[in-house]
Amino acid sequence: MAADAAPDAGPLLDQLAVRGWSLGTAESLTGGLLAATIVAVPGASRVFSGAVVAYDPAVKTSVLGVDRALIDRVGTVHEDVACQMAVGARRVLGVDVALATTGVAGPGPSEGQPAGTVWVACATAKGVTARLVTLSGERSAVRVGAVLAALALGQQGILSADGGTGYGGA
Repeated sequence: MAADAAPDAGPLLDQLAVRGWSLGTAESLTGGLLAATIVAVPGASRVFSGAVVAYDPAVKTSVLGVDRALIDRVGTVHEDVACQMAVGARRVLGVDVALATTGVAGPGPSEGQPAGTVWVACATAKGVTARLVTLSGERSAVRVGAVLAALALGQQGILSADGGTGYGGA
């Protein structure tokens, strides 16, 4: 994943608009950068409903419904946490597709995970998929890389949800 590329949410938003679907996000390490990238696209409001920035684990549990026992057991940088964040965002925001990000932006490790460890997830009516992304570079590069990964997974998730090809699942 090239974290130095500029994220462009336009293709994802176009795919959603064609289908008449809505989008929301649940973000941790990206701290709203995914939502900001989405709303930077003119006309984003045709599909984007909103975002939950759940930086603190308490927000993940109280707002998004992530299982507290899961966080206590595995921490916040985990596939299941990313999946529950995406499912929770889909429910809370009332959207067709929700993207989630959780991980370690750095500069150092957190929860026993090295900086650059990122989980992204995409929830649709057909289910939820997550991907582990390992990024390098400074904090800002890791955050941008996480946004790129989430947008790419969103495009794949849309294809999967409507029966398209080119999606292998996780």
